[in-house]
Amino acid sequence: MAAVASKNKELEELGVQVLSMSIDSVFVHKMWDENELSKMVQGGVPFPMLSDAAGKVGSMFGVFDNDAGVNVRGRFIMDPDGIIQGYEVLAPPYGRNVDETIRQIQAFQKVRESNGTEATPSGWRPGKQTLKPGPDLVGRVWELWGVEEAFAWT
Repeated sequence: MAAVASKNKELEELGVQVLSMSIDSVFVHKMWDENELSKMVQGGVPFPMLSDAAGKVGSMFGVFDNDAGVNVRGRFIMDPDGIIQGYEVLAPPYGRNVDETIRQIQAFQKVRESNGTEATPSGWRPGKQTLKPGPDLVGRVWELWGVEEAFAWT
């Protein structure tokens, strides 16, 4: 949460709206923000912390653990049409990488802006080469992309 909060300005500049959600009540979220998160991020969490007390939303997204009664950690990237373009679900002990989330958002936005005429290879970053999907690309990625470039991006 603190890592995402610290990158909130960059996410907003990309037109991203961040929402967090757990089964905890809004009162627990407020306490957590005031007593812990605000010590890690100046001003605390700048985006809504939503409560999914019954786990209904978590169940819809496949992250609610019925046995434990909690939502496991998940990150979902939705496009402006509400379609999930990417997600990551990790067991609680494993941290996520916010910089990778930002990179993926930039890749999704690049493909969306091109109306699907471009694809972003592994590790793509803004300003790097994209690929043009189609029959002419099949079996020729190595020619167009190059082995050195492929390993530099991964």
